Amino acid sequence: MTFPIKNSSSFVAQLREQIEYPCTGVISKLLLKDKTCQSTLFSLVCLAANTEISEHSSNRNATINVLEGRGLLTLSGKDIVLETGVFVFMPANAPHALKAEENLSFLLTLSQQGGDCS
Repeated sequence: MTFPIKNSSSFVAQLREQIEYPCTGVISKLLLKDKTCQSTLFSLVCLAANTEISEHSSNRNATINVLEGRGLLTLSGKDIVLETGVFVFMPANAPHALKAEENLSFLLTLSQQGGDCS
């Protein structure tokens, strides 16, 4: 389910209803794309307990807003405990890795400067 939005559109979703944990691995649901001023992607990410995502980086700024569960994010060499309510900003190109200690879900927002913002 992806919802492209336009300048005058709004979007509402009950994220808890969208949470779906796999038996193993990761499910990522792209919820929304916004290309108004910047290219922004909003995804719900659900990781099964004991799932690991090896170190990588992205050319986009990112935020993580933890909805439920527990995990460990290693961001630029620093360990950050992920639990309900934690919000993390990750600058573009920052190396990061993730381990879900139990089922873990979060809203991931990726943004990149797009067209003319004036």
